[in-house]
Amino acid sequence: MNTANLQLEGLYAAVAALMNSLREKGVMSAEDIDACLKDAEALNTSARRTLSPSNVDAVRFPFRYLRAANRAAAGGQPKSFFDIATEIGMTKDA
Repeated sequence: MNTANLQLEGLYAAVAALMNSLREKGVMSAEDIDACLKDAEALNTSARRTLSPSNVDAVRFPFRYLRAANRAAAGGQPKSFFDIATEIGMTKDA
């Protein structure tokens, strides 16, 4: 695997941990976090009309990962990067 991919995997896990801390401390609710990520995803994919569908999926992946990590942790079932990434791959058209 490319080293940059591993670095990004670590970054996503770190951001997910920060989101969990914000939620656990009552700074933001799981719903607020999800709404922020959903809005950011829409903003960052709507202007990318010249990208191929696979490149748009690549842009969307961090948002989808973080939203899934947020849902899992808020539901008391935190998951590994691999498990969440697998779910995203299986449901990417949903």
